[in-house]
Amino acid sequence: MDHKPQLKIPATYMRGGTSKGVFFKLDDLPEQAQLEGAIRDQLLLRIMGSPDPYGKQIDGMGGATSSTSKTVILSKSTQAEHDVDYLFGQVSIDQPFVDWSGNCGNLTAAVGSFAISNGLVEASRIPENGICTVRIWQKNIQKTIIAHVPVSNGQVQETGDFKLDGVTFPAAEVQIEFLDPADGEGDDMFPTGNVVDQLDVPDIGSFQVTFINAGIPTIFLNAKDLGYHGTELQDHINSNATALARFEKIRAHGAVKMGLIKDISEAATRQHIPKIAFISEPKNYTTSSGKQVLEDEIDLLVRALSMGKLHHAMMGTAAVAIGAAACIPGTLVNLAAGGGERHAVRFGHPSGTLRVGAQAKQHHGTWVIEKAIMSRSARVLMEGNIRIPPL
Repeated sequence: MDHKPQLKIPATYMRGGTSKGVFFKLDDLPEQAQLEGAIRDQLLLRIMGSPDPYGKQIDGMGGATSSTSKTVILSKSTQAEHDVDYLFGQVSIDQPFVDWSGNCGNLTAAVGSFAISNGLVEASRIPENGICTVRIWQKNIQKTIIAHVPVSNGQVQETGDFKLDGVTFPAAEVQIEFLDPADGEGDDMFPTGNVVDQLDVPDIGSFQVTFINAGIPTIFLNAKDLGYHGTELQDHINSNATALARFEKIRAHGAVKMGLIKDISEAATRQHIPKIAFISEPKNYTTSSGKQVLEDEIDLLVRALSMGKLHHAMMGTAAVAIGAAACIPGTLVNLAAGGGERHAVRFGHPSGTLRVGAQAKQHHGTWVIEKAIMSRSARVLMEGNIRIPPL
Protein backbone atom coordinates (compact mmCIF):
# COMPACT_ATOMS: atom_id res chain seq x y z
CA MET A 1 0.00 0.00 0.00
CA ASP A 2 1.28 3.45 -0.93
CA HIS A 3 1.37 5.72 2.13
CA LYS A 4 1.63 9.37 1.20
CA PRO A 5 3.66 11.78 3.35
CA GLN A 6 1.99 14.34 5.56
CA LEU A 7 1.14 17.79 4.28
CA LYS A 8 3.34 20.60 5.56
CA ILE A 9 1.69 24.01 6.02
CA PRO A 10 3.36 27.16 7.41
CA ALA A 11 1.54 28.34 10.53
CA THR A 12 1.91 30.29 13.77
CA TYR A 13 0.40 29.28 17.10
CA MET A 14 -0.55 32.42 19.05
CA ARG A 15 -2.23 33.50 22.21
CA GLY A 16 -4.54 36.45 21.92
CA GLY A 17 -6.27 37.62 25.10
CA THR A 18 -7.59 34.54 26.90
CA SER A 19 -7.70 32.40 23.74
CA LYS A 20 -5.20 30.47 21.63
CA GLY A 21 -5.39 29.69 17.93
CA VAL A 22 -3.54 28.62 14.80
CA PHE A 23 -2.81 31.51 12.43
CA PHE A 24 -2.26 31.17 8.68
CA LYS A 25 -1.45 33.49 5.82
CA LEU A 26 -4.06 32.81 3.17
CA ASP A 27 -1.52 32.15 0.42
CA ASP A 28 0.31 29.58 2.60
CA LEU A 29 -2.74 27.29 2.59
CA PRO A 30 -3.04 24.55 -0.05
CA GLU A 31 -4.51 26.10 -3.19
CA GLN A 32 -7.96 24.50 -2.86
CA ALA A 33 -8.18 25.60 0.79
CA GLN A 34 -7.53 29.22 -0.15
CA LEU A 35 -11.19 29.35 -1.18
CA GLU A 36 -14.05 29.04 1.29
CA GLY A 37 -15.90 25.75 1.26
CA ALA A 38 -15.78 22.11 2.27
CA ILE A 39 -12.09 21.53 1.50
CA ARG A 40 -10.99 24.45 3.71
CA ASP A 41 -13.27 23.27 6.52
CA GLN A 42 -11.98 19.71 6.21
CA LEU A 43 -8.39 20.97 6.39
CA LEU A 44 -8.97 23.06 9.52
CA LEU A 45 -10.89 20.28 11.23
CA ARG A 46 -8.00 17.87 10.67
CA ILE A 47 -5.45 20.45 11.82
CA MET A 48 -7.30 20.93 15.11
CA GLY A 49 -7.98 17.20 15.59
CA SER A 50 -11.73 17.34 15.04
CA PRO A 51 -14.23 15.84 15.14
CA ASP A 52 -13.08 13.92 18.19
CA PRO A 53 -15.71 11.72 19.89
CA TYR A 54 -13.42 11.63 22.94
CA GLY A 55 -13.62 15.45 23.14
CA LYS A 56 -9.84 15.84 23.63
CA GLN A 57 -8.44 16.80 20.16
CA ILE A 58 -5.38 14.68 20.99
CA ASP A 59 -4.45 14.18 17.32
CA GLY A 60 -4.37 17.88 16.47
CA MET A 61 -3.58 21.39 17.62
CA GLY A 62 -6.85 22.01 19.45
CA GLY A 63 -6.94 22.22 23.22
CA ALA A 64 -10.39 20.70 23.76
CA THR A 65 -12.04 23.95 24.84
CA SER A 66 -13.87 26.67 22.93
CA SER A 67 -10.99 29.04 23.80
CA THR A 68 -8.37 26.81 22.18
CA SER A 69 -10.13 25.36 19.14
CA LYS A 70 -9.75 28.43 16.95
CA THR A 71 -8.24 29.24 13.58
CA VAL A 72 -7.38 32.51 11.86
CA ILE A 73 -6.69 33.20 8.17
CA LEU A 74 -5.06 36.52 7.28
CA SER A 75 -4.19 38.29 4.03
CA LYS A 76 -3.41 41.77 2.75
CA SER A 77 -6.65 43.69 2.83
CA THR A 78 -8.81 44.11 -0.24
CA GLN A 79 -10.55 47.02 1.49
CA ALA A 80 -9.44 50.62 1.07
CA GLU A 81 -7.73 52.17 4.12
CA HIS A 82 -7.23 48.77 5.75
CA ASP A 83 -4.07 46.71 6.26
CA VAL A 84 -5.24 43.16 6.79
CA ASP A 85 -8.30 40.98 6.17
CA TYR A 86 -9.06 38.78 9.19
CA LEU A 87 -11.19 35.64 8.89
CA PHE A 88 -11.98 33.62 12.02
CA GLY A 89 -13.07 29.98 12.17
CA GLN A 90 -14.40 28.42 15.39
CA VAL A 91 -13.69 24.71 15.02
CA SER A 92 -16.12 22.35 16.72
CA ILE A 93 -14.43 19.86 19.02
CA ASP A 94 -16.70 16.84 18.61
CA GLN A 95 -18.73 17.71 15.51
CA PRO A 96 -17.58 17.98 11.86
CA PHE A 97 -18.11 21.70 11.27
CA VAL A 98 -16.36 25.04 11.37
CA ASP A 99 -18.50 28.00 12.45
CA TRP A 100 -17.72 31.13 10.41
CA SER A 101 -20.66 33.16 11.73
CA GLY A 102 -18.83 35.51 14.10
CA ASN A 103 -15.59 37.07 15.27
CA CYS A 104 -13.19 36.19 18.09
CA GLY A 105 -12.43 39.34 20.06
CA ASN A 106 -9.62 37.76 22.05
CA LEU A 107 -7.66 36.57 19.02
CA THR A 108 -8.18 39.99 17.46
CA ALA A 109 -5.41 41.14 19.82
CA ALA A 110 -2.96 38.86 17.99
CA VAL A 111 -4.04 39.81 14.46
CA GLY A 112 -2.17 43.11 14.42
CA SER A 113 1.00 41.51 15.76
CA PHE A 114 0.88 38.72 13.17
CA ALA A 115 0.17 41.20 10.37
CA ILE A 116 3.19 43.35 11.27
CA SER A 117 5.55 40.38 11.63
CA ASN A 118 4.43 38.70 8.41
CA GLY A 119 4.61 41.58 5.97
CA LEU A 120 0.89 42.36 5.79
CA VAL A 121 1.41 45.94 6.99
CA GLU A 122 3.36 48.34 4.80
CA ALA A 123 6.83 48.95 6.23
CA SER A 124 6.30 52.71 6.00
CA ARG A 125 3.47 52.44 8.55
CA ILE A 126 5.58 50.64 11.16
CA PRO A 127 7.52 52.94 13.54
CA GLU A 128 10.97 52.01 14.74
CA ASN A 129 9.71 52.57 18.27
CA GLY A 130 6.17 53.42 19.37
CA ILE A 131 2.68 52.26 18.52
CA CYS A 132 1.73 50.79 15.14
CA THR A 133 -1.92 51.32 14.27
CA VAL A 134 -3.13 48.26 12.36
CA ARG A 135 -6.39 48.66 10.45
CA ILE A 136 -8.19 45.30 10.42
CA TRP A 137 -11.11 44.32 8.23
CA GLN A 138 -13.03 41.60 10.08
CA LYS A 139 -14.46 39.52 7.23
CA ASN A 140 -16.89 37.42 9.27
CA ILE A 141 -18.89 40.42 10.43
CA GLN A 142 -17.78 43.02 7.85
CA LYS A 143 -16.51 45.47 10.46
CA THR A 144 -13.40 47.59 11.08
CA ILE A 145 -11.21 46.97 14.10
CA ILE A 146 -8.17 49.04 15.06
CA ALA A 147 -5.29 47.40 16.94
CA HIS A 148 -2.67 49.58 18.63
CA VAL A 149 0.41 47.34 18.70
CA PRO A 150 3.61 48.37 20.55
CA VAL A 151 6.80 48.21 18.49
CA SER A 152 10.39 48.21 19.81
CA ASN A 153 13.39 48.44 17.50
CA GLY A 154 11.22 47.80 14.49
CA GLN A 155 9.80 44.55 15.91
CA VAL A 156 6.50 43.75 17.61
CA GLN A 157 6.91 44.12 21.35
CA GLU A 158 5.39 41.11 23.09
CA THR A 159 6.88 41.34 26.58
CA GLY A 160 5.66 43.85 29.14
CA ASP A 161 4.00 44.28 32.52
CA PHE A 162 0.34 44.39 31.46
CA LYS A 163 -1.67 41.81 33.39
CA LEU A 164 -4.90 40.34 32.03
CA ASP A 165 -7.08 38.27 34.35
CA GLY A 166 -7.35 34.79 32.88
CA VAL A 167 -3.75 34.88 31.60
CA THR A 168 -1.06 33.78 34.05
CA PHE A 169 1.89 35.85 32.86
CA PRO A 170 2.21 39.57 31.99
CA ALA A 171 2.86 40.80 28.47
CA ALA A 172 2.70 43.96 26.37
CA GLU A 173 -0.64 45.79 26.28
CA VAL A 174 -2.52 45.91 22.97
CA GLN A 175 -5.47 48.29 22.86
CA ILE A 176 -8.31 47.25 20.56
CA GLU A 177 -11.03 49.50 19.15
CA PHE A 178 -14.14 47.87 17.69
CA LEU A 179 -15.66 50.51 15.40
CA ASP A 180 -19.43 50.55 14.94
CA PRO A 181 -19.64 47.10 16.59
CA ALA A 182 -23.41 46.71 16.19
CA ASP A 183 -24.56 44.32 13.48
CA GLY A 184 -26.73 46.17 11.01
CA GLU A 185 -28.09 49.65 11.48
CA GLY A 186 -30.50 51.38 13.81
CA ASP A 187 -32.73 49.04 15.81
CA ASP A 188 -30.84 46.05 14.41
CA MET A 189 -28.52 46.42 17.42
CA PHE A 190 -31.62 45.40 19.36
CA PRO A 191 -33.16 42.89 16.94
CA THR A 192 -36.62 43.11 18.48
CA GLY A 193 -36.45 46.89 18.80
CA ASN A 194 -36.59 46.59 22.61
CA VAL A 195 -33.88 46.88 25.26
CA VAL A 196 -35.71 44.24 27.33
CA ASP A 197 -37.93 41.39 26.11
CA GLN A 198 -39.77 38.44 27.58
CA LEU A 199 -38.52 35.09 26.28
CA ASP A 200 -40.80 32.08 26.70
CA VAL A 201 -39.01 28.73 26.61
CA PRO A 202 -41.26 25.65 26.60
CA ASP A 203 -40.86 23.38 29.63
CA ILE A 204 -38.32 25.74 31.18
CA GLY A 205 -39.94 29.09 31.89
CA SER A 206 -40.29 32.73 30.93
CA PHE A 207 -37.37 35.10 31.33
CA GLN A 208 -36.57 38.77 31.02
CA VAL A 209 -33.78 39.12 28.46
CA THR A 210 -31.79 41.71 26.58
CA PHE A 211 -31.00 40.73 22.99
CA ILE A 212 -28.13 42.74 21.51
CA ASN A 213 -26.04 42.56 18.34
CA ALA A 214 -22.83 44.34 19.31
CA GLY A 215 -19.47 42.62 19.06
CA ILE A 216 -21.36 39.36 18.76
CA PRO A 217 -25.08 38.56 19.06
CA THR A 218 -25.68 37.97 22.77
CA ILE A 219 -28.57 37.02 25.04
CA PHE A 220 -28.36 38.47 28.56
CA LEU A 221 -30.45 37.07 31.43
CA ASN A 222 -30.61 37.86 35.14
CA ALA A 223 -28.72 35.30 37.21
CA LYS A 224 -31.43 35.20 39.89
CA ASP A 225 -34.07 34.22 37.31
CA LEU A 226 -31.98 31.13 36.56
CA GLY A 227 -31.40 30.29 40.21
CA TYR A 228 -27.80 31.54 40.22
CA HIS A 229 -25.88 34.23 42.10
CA GLY A 230 -23.61 35.39 39.28
CA THR A 231 -20.51 34.28 41.21
CA GLU A 232 -20.44 30.76 39.74
CA LEU A 233 -17.22 29.25 38.34
CA GLN A 234 -16.78 26.75 35.51
CA ASP A 235 -17.14 23.55 37.52
CA HIS A 236 -20.46 24.68 38.98
CA ILE A 237 -22.00 24.91 35.52
CA ASN A 238 -19.97 22.65 33.26
CA SER A 239 -20.26 19.60 35.51
CA ASN A 240 -24.06 19.84 35.36
CA ALA A 241 -25.38 18.34 32.12
CA THR A 242 -28.94 19.37 32.98
CA ALA A 243 -27.91 23.01 33.42
CA LEU A 244 -25.98 23.01 30.13
CA ALA A 245 -28.95 21.52 28.29
CA ARG A 246 -31.20 24.19 29.79
CA PHE A 247 -28.85 26.97 28.68
CA GLU A 248 -28.71 25.51 25.18
CA LYS A 249 -32.49 25.34 24.92
CA ILE A 250 -32.79 28.97 26.07
CA ARG A 251 -30.06 29.96 23.59
CA ALA A 252 -31.81 28.17 20.71
CA HIS A 253 -35.17 29.84 21.40
CA GLY A 254 -33.41 33.18 21.80
CA ALA A 255 -31.65 32.71 18.47
CA VAL A 256 -35.01 32.28 16.77
CA LYS A 257 -36.40 35.43 18.39
CA MET A 258 -33.27 37.34 17.34
CA GLY A 259 -33.81 36.24 13.75
CA LEU A 260 -30.50 34.38 13.59
CA ILE A 261 -32.14 31.05 12.78
CA LYS A 262 -35.60 30.05 11.63
CA ASP A 263 -35.98 26.90 13.70
CA ILE A 264 -34.44 25.81 17.01
CA SER A 265 -33.02 22.70 15.30
CA GLU A 266 -30.55 24.95 13.44
CA ALA A 267 -28.87 25.98 16.70
CA ALA A 268 -26.96 22.69 16.89
CA THR A 269 -24.81 23.67 13.89
CA ARG A 270 -24.58 27.34 14.86
CA GLN A 271 -22.89 27.09 18.22
CA HIS A 272 -20.74 30.21 17.95
CA ILE A 273 -23.68 32.63 17.93
CA PRO A 274 -25.59 33.84 19.76
CA LYS A 275 -23.72 33.81 23.04
CA ILE A 276 -25.71 33.49 26.24
CA ALA A 277 -24.74 35.21 29.49
CA PHE A 278 -26.18 35.75 32.95
CA ILE A 279 -25.61 38.85 35.04
CA SER A 280 -25.93 40.14 38.58
CA GLU A 281 -25.29 43.21 40.67
CA PRO A 282 -21.81 43.28 42.28
CA LYS A 283 -20.97 40.72 44.98
CA ASN A 284 -17.80 39.55 46.68
CA TYR A 285 -16.48 36.34 45.13
CA THR A 286 -13.40 34.17 44.72
CA THR A 287 -11.98 33.66 41.22
CA SER A 288 -10.85 30.35 39.75
CA SER A 289 -7.26 31.24 40.73
CA GLY A 290 -8.27 31.92 44.34
CA LYS A 291 -8.09 35.72 44.11
CA GLN A 292 -10.68 37.70 46.04
CA VAL A 293 -12.77 40.22 44.10
CA LEU A 294 -14.67 42.73 46.23
CA GLU A 295 -18.04 44.10 45.17
CA ASP A 296 -16.80 47.70 45.33
CA GLU A 297 -14.15 46.87 42.70
CA ILE A 298 -16.70 46.06 40.00
CA ASP A 299 -19.91 47.39 38.50
CA LEU A 300 -21.56 44.02 37.91
CA LEU A 301 -20.98 40.28 37.53
CA VAL A 302 -21.16 38.45 34.21
CA ARG A 303 -20.86 34.77 33.34
CA ALA A 304 -21.00 33.73 29.67
CA LEU A 305 -21.18 30.44 27.80
CA SER A 306 -19.30 29.67 24.60
CA MET A 307 -19.78 26.56 22.47
CA GLY A 308 -22.03 25.05 25.13
CA LYS A 309 -19.76 25.55 28.16
CA LEU A 310 -19.21 28.30 30.72
CA HIS A 311 -16.18 30.33 29.61
CA HIS A 312 -13.18 30.42 31.94
CA ALA A 313 -12.92 34.21 31.60
CA MET A 314 -14.78 36.32 29.03
CA MET A 315 -14.90 36.22 25.26
CA GLY A 316 -13.65 39.48 23.75
CA THR A 317 -16.67 39.90 21.53
CA ALA A 318 -19.01 39.26 24.46
CA ALA A 319 -17.10 41.91 26.40
CA VAL A 320 -17.97 44.33 23.59
CA ALA A 321 -21.63 43.33 23.97
CA ILE A 322 -21.38 43.89 27.73
CA GLY A 323 -19.81 47.31 27.28
CA ALA A 324 -22.38 48.35 24.69
CA ALA A 325 -25.36 47.13 26.72
CA ALA A 326 -24.03 48.70 29.93
CA CYS A 327 -23.89 52.13 28.26
CA ILE A 328 -27.51 52.06 27.10
CA PRO A 329 -30.08 52.89 29.80
CA GLY A 330 -32.67 50.22 30.55
CA THR A 331 -30.90 47.08 29.37
CA LEU A 332 -30.53 44.29 31.91
CA VAL A 333 -26.77 44.86 31.88
CA ASN A 334 -27.19 48.57 32.49
CA LEU A 335 -29.66 47.97 35.34
CA ALA A 336 -27.37 45.40 37.00
CA ALA A 337 -24.58 47.99 36.88
CA GLY A 338 -26.76 50.56 38.64
CA GLY A 339 -28.59 52.17 35.72
CA GLY A 340 -28.13 55.53 34.03
CA GLU A 341 -25.75 56.59 31.28
CA ARG A 342 -22.11 55.53 31.46
CA HIS A 343 -19.04 55.32 29.23
CA ALA A 344 -17.31 52.29 30.69
CA VAL A 345 -17.95 49.32 32.91
CA ARG A 346 -15.77 46.96 34.94
CA PHE A 347 -17.28 43.53 35.35
CA GLY A 348 -16.33 40.43 37.27
CA HIS A 349 -15.91 37.14 35.40
CA PRO A 350 -14.71 33.70 36.58
CA SER A 351 -11.01 34.60 36.25
CA GLY A 352 -11.11 38.18 37.54
CA THR A 353 -12.20 41.55 36.21
CA LEU A 354 -12.20 43.39 32.89
CA ARG A 355 -12.88 47.00 31.97
CA VAL A 356 -14.47 47.83 28.63
CA GLY A 357 -15.43 51.26 27.38
CA ALA A 358 -18.08 52.19 24.84
CA GLN A 359 -19.15 55.39 23.14
CA ALA A 360 -22.93 55.44 22.81
CA LYS A 361 -25.16 58.16 21.41
CA GLN A 362 -28.73 58.56 20.27
CA HIS A 363 -29.38 59.12 16.59
CA HIS A 364 -32.98 59.94 15.62
CA GLY A 365 -34.14 58.35 18.86
CA THR A 366 -32.09 55.17 18.36
CA TRP A 367 -29.04 54.19 20.39
CA VAL A 368 -25.86 53.78 18.35
CA ILE A 369 -22.48 52.49 19.55
CA GLU A 370 -19.67 54.34 17.80
CA LYS A 371 -16.92 52.13 19.20
CA ALA A 372 -15.98 49.86 22.05
CA ILE A 373 -12.48 49.81 23.53
CA MET A 374 -10.59 47.27 25.62
CA SER A 375 -7.04 46.19 26.33
CA ARG A 376 -5.68 42.73 25.65
CA SER A 377 -2.26 41.16 25.13
CA ALA A 378 -0.86 38.66 22.64
CA ARG A 379 2.27 36.73 21.82
CA VAL A 380 3.64 34.06 19.52
CA LEU A 381 3.78 30.64 21.20
CA MET A 382 5.27 28.68 18.31
CA GLU A 383 5.93 29.19 14.63
CA GLY A 384 6.92 26.82 11.85
CA ASN A 385 4.83 24.21 10.04
CA ILE A 386 1.67 22.30 10.77
CA ARG A 387 1.74 18.69 9.57
CA ILE A 388 -1.37 16.65 8.84
CA PRO A 389 -2.12 13.50 6.86
CA PRO A 390 -3.25 14.08 3.26
CA LEU A 391 -6.98 14.78 3.02
